[in-house]
Amino acid sequence: MRHPSWPHTVEFLKALPSGSLVADIACGNGKYLGISKVLYMIGCDHSQNLVDICRERQYQGFVCDALAVPILSGSCDACISIAVIHHFATAERRVAALQELVRLIRPDGKALIYVWTMEQEYNKKSKYLRENRTSQGMKEGISNDTSVQELLVKQLPIVGNQDSARSVSSINDFQDRECNSRNVANSKLPIHTDRTSFHSQDLLVPWHFKGNPDKDKRVEPFGPLGSRDPGPVFHRYYHVFCEGGLEAACQTLSNISIL
Repeated sequence: MRHPSWPHTVEFLKALPSGSLVADIACGNGKYLGISKVLYMIGCDHSQNLVDICRERQYQGFVCDALAVPILSGSCDACISIAVIHHFATAERRVAALQELVRLIRPDGKALIYVWTMEQEYNKKSKYLRENRTSQGMKEGISNDTSVQELLVKQLPIVGNQDSARSVSSINDFQDRECNSRNVANSKLPIHTDRTSFHSQDLLVPWHFKGNPDKDKRVEPFGPLGSRDPGPVFHRYYHVFCEGGLEAACQTLSNISIL
């Protein structure tokens, strides 16, 4: 299950000019596709079940890989990628996913990107490290109050025959700038514990089916708080970005401006 819409994403969409064509890459159940009636929005996701939900809600959606979106290059006025890039398991794939967003937007078009962040601080914006709340009925999950990095990028006019992405060495430089975290031995990823600091950038987050897994396909991280029978558990890969990590990844791309 995807959580309620993030306010900054809603603000970004509502600020776009009337008639803008917007692509939501990995749109989930389509919660952003109906935000504004004056935008032409289309969503895509790797999950057929989620795309079916979008269609049931009368939204335009299709199934595809976020690394190969079948939309004409430069045809979108804007794109959004909300809590998606951190699911790609290598730096090369994360950069490729960013490059695919840039490919879709026209010159002067914009893309809004959100990822989870390594640094979880006790502050007004993030409630993630606050004491556990065990009240019955409280169902806030990790993705609802985890600190995130937000980045807005703008497509610049292409000059000459520049490659859409820079050299492999620039990606390696980006990898070298990743924050120091616990090394993962023997390719075994740690399983994250809810309401604790991240000790590794690469980890697995437990997700629980909610309700009857045969009929109700909704899931949420860690299941409902206080639930005695959380149901089947599935582990989902995350790469949490250190401070400045998303910006560094975008800087490996050509013909963009970070706003």
